[in-house]
Amino acid sequence: MKSSAAAIRETRSPDAHPDRFRINPFTFGLLGALGVLVALLIGSIIGQLATVLVYTGVALFLALGLDPIVSRIERRLPRPAAVAIVVIVVLLAFAGIVLAIVPVLVKQISNLVQSAPQVVDDVMASEWYRQLTAQFGSNFDDAVASALKFLQDPSNIGQIGGGLVAVGAGIAGGVTGITIVLILTLYFMGSLRGMKRLAVRFVPAYQRPRFRELLEDVSGAVGRYVIGQMSLALINGVLSLIMLSIIRAPLPALLALIAFIGSLIPLVGTLSASIVISLACLIESPTTALIAAIYYLVYMQIEAYVLSPRIMSRAVAVPGALVVIAAVAGGALGGVLGALVAIPIAASLIIIVQKVVFPAQDRKTEAPEGRVAPIVAGVRVTSENKS
Repeated sequence: MKSSAAAIRETRSPDAHPDRFRINPFTFGLLGALGVLVALLIGSIIGQLATVLVYTGVALFLALGLDPIVSRIERRLPRPAAVAIVVIVVLLAFAGIVLAIVPVLVKQISNLVQSAPQVVDDVMASEWYRQLTAQFGSNFDDAVASALKFLQDPSNIGQIGGGLVAVGAGIAGGVTGITIVLILTLYFMGSLRGMKRLAVRFVPAYQRPRFRELLEDVSGAVGRYVIGQMSLALINGVLSLIMLSIIRAPLPALLALIAFIGSLIPLVGTLSASIVISLACLIESPTTALIAAIYYLVYMQIEAYVLSPRIMSRAVAVPGALVVIAAVAGGALGGVLGALVAIPIAASLIIIVQKVVFPAQDRKTEAPEGRVAPIVAGVRVTSENKS
């Protein structure tokens, strides 16, 4: 006679009542379809909020970069005063850049438009133009004549104007985005410590000290990287403005701004900006372009072997191979912004591995129960014979 416990186990077993544990195929398919629809809805929402998420991420990235400056000022002043000082300096710097560059750009673009016919005549009268004409013959003349005919046709003014309107809309959108990022950055700077305390609250109490230390290390690495990269970009922008003004390059302020923005992008940014600037200098003369190209070749060597090691060695300790891999992967996934944040993310992962993964592995000095221990020199290592 079966015991009561055995009878209960037999009653609860799947073999005793198989129909009770079957799922209706229609119900299974309906639940799967609902799951797919929910996933598509979440993806659509994220796609719609992509711009907002990018603005928020960039603002948080910049706030972490400015936090070390706030912390240094905080040694002598209260934190609200330190944040206020950094905010005022950032606003003044932003306003100074706008006031210094925009009038110059407007003036230089106006001068370029007024002198465009003379520039075309000078190019067509230059020696290298005559050499190209002699080499390619009528094909080159026909291409130039077609381009001039297109520009002189009044019916094409509407197309050019539409393109200018689109460019203007893009510039206005960029200014709006910069303003939003600036406002969010200032807000994050003021509430960064509160945000860190809130993040720590999501971790169990016994793990909070370790998590707080890890969070400070990661945020510090990001901050040092931002400051280092901004320093390199500022050096490149200032030196480019001086050099381009000396060689009388066209639109030196705009080209220096391109050099500054290019230096913010790891690895390929400075090279790409140098190529663009050198090609733009062809408008003035081939000699000007050659001087600019030689200057940037020399500067890139100085930046790679002198400036970058001295500045970035104190910012993030990331091996060179990982820098290349992170920058390429970030650029492939997120474009320019992905390349910007790839290296600090790699540095943060290295910190997590060094302070979480490695210590956890080092604490595993004995094989778990039920697992065969390794054999070293013909002797099986166990907890009994381990010395």
